Amino acid sequence: MSRPLGEGLSDEERYDQGMAVRREVLSDAHVDRATAHQTALSADFQDFITRVAWGDVWSRPALDRRSRSVAVLSALIAHGHHEELAMHLRAAIRNGLTVDEIREVILQSAIYSGVPAANTAFRIANEVFGSDA
Repeated sequence: MSRPLGEGLSDEERYDQGMAVRREVLSDAHVDRATAHQTALSADFQDFITRVAWGDVWSRPALDRRSRSVAVLSALIAHGHHEELAMHLRAAIRNGLTVDEIREVILQSAIYSGVPAANTAFRIANEVFGSDA
């Protein structure tokens, strides 16, 4: 059974755990860019996603990172969140998915999220992986 979100951890510990996971999944370069562009307006949001998305949810043991990446790619495609798709395609590779597996996730999304959503996802994947992938 998974632990309740944030159980037994202080906000600082959740932030530190989240930052470690965020860097492992997205890369140091990506996280450094995101934090360098942080403003007074966005600082609370950056803290929130680091503690909650990365420190709580991505840190839970019941799903491995490959499975979480499949879920994230599917959700991003289904909801049309194209601005985050390229980042999470690269993260999926870092989490151990292959380009062939990502292709299958996008194909599966065509059935449940629609052909236009999959068409856009394939376009973005080609931009990320190159047309020979």
